[in-house]
Amino acid sequence: AEVVDGADMVFITAGLGGGTGTGAAPVIANICKEAGALTVAVVTKPFSLERNDRMRKAEQGIIELKKVVDTLITIPNDRLLSLADKRATLLDMFKKVDDVLMHAVKGIADLITHPGLINVDFADVKTVMGEAGMAIMGTGIGKGENRAIEAAEQAISNPLLEDVSIEGATALLLNITAGPNLTLYEFKEASSLISKEVDEDAKLILGTAIDPNMDDDELRITVIATGIGHESNSVRRRMRAREQRVIRPVPTSGEREHSELDHLRRSRKLGGSGVNSEAKDSEEGPRKRTRYSNFTALPIDESELDIPTFLRQQAD
Repeated sequence: AEVVDGADMVFITAGLGGGTGTGAAPVIANICKEAGALTVAVVTKPFSLERNDRMRKAEQGIIELKKVVDTLITIPNDRLLSLADKRATLLDMFKKVDDVLMHAVKGIADLITHPGLINVDFADVKTVMGEAGMAIMGTGIGKGENRAIEAAEQAISNPLLEDVSIEGATALLLNITAGPNLTLYEFKEASSLISKEVDEDAKLILGTAIDPNMDDDELRITVIATGIGHESNSVRRRMRAREQRVIRPVPTSGEREHSELDHLRRSRKLGGSGVNSEAKDSEEGPRKRTRYSNFTALPIDESELDIPTFLRQQAD
C-alpha cells in the first residue's frame, strides 16, 4: 500500500490464466482503488489452444478485475496468430504483446505529462476512464499526404485488442500529435473519422499536441474509448434503429385529391381563401360545434362550386 500511496494513477499489467497474475492483479487493483488512485488494468488472455482451465481462470480474473478497476483493457493472445509470419518465433510474437502493453500505457501517460496546444490533462483522462469498465486503447501513426486518415484508422482498428469496436463507447478521448506543420484540415479530418464511429450521445474530449521532435511527415493519434458493452448504450442504439425503420404511410393520389377538394369546399363556404380562414380560426381559438337536428339538407350541385357567385345569382 505504501508504494501506491499518493499516486494519482496506477497501471496494472498481467498475463491472465495462471496463478500469479490472475490472483494478484485484482488484489493489487483493490489496494490502488482504496488509495484513491485512478486504476487501469491492461491484461492478456491465453491462447484458445491452451488448456480450458487456463481460459476459465482468465475469464474469472477479468470478472474480478472489473469489480475493482476503473478501466480494463484486454489483449487476447490469439490475435498474435493473425499477425504472425510462419517464420516468426514465439519470442518475437510475445514481444509484440509487450510492445502493445507498452504503447497502451505510454500513450495514456504521454497525454498527461506532455502539455498540448489543445491540452488534455489528468482531469480529462479521469473523466473518460474513471469507473468506465471495459475500454479500447489504440495508437496509430501515419506518414505522408494521407497521414491523418492512416493514423486514425490504425488507432481504432488495432488488431491485437479485444474483438470490440468503439461504436458502443460512452466516452472517447482523442489526442493528435504532430510537428509544427499540423494543419487544421488534418485535425478535422482525423477527429471526424473517429468521432462518427461512436454513439452521438458519447462524451468526447479532443486534444492536440505539437512535438517539434517528430518527423515532418509523421502524425500520431491516441484513442481511448471507454464504457464498451454498457447495456444502456446497446438498448439506446436498438431503439434508435427501430425508430429509423418506421415507415410513414404515403397518401395515394386519390386521397390527396379528396383532401384538396374538401379544403376547397370549406374555403368557398367561408367566403375566403383557405389560408385566411385557417388563420382566422387560429386567432379566435377553437370554436364550439353546435349539433343540429330535424333539418332537411339542401341538394348541392358540386359542379356549381367552380362558378363565381355573381354569375350564379344572375342565373337564378
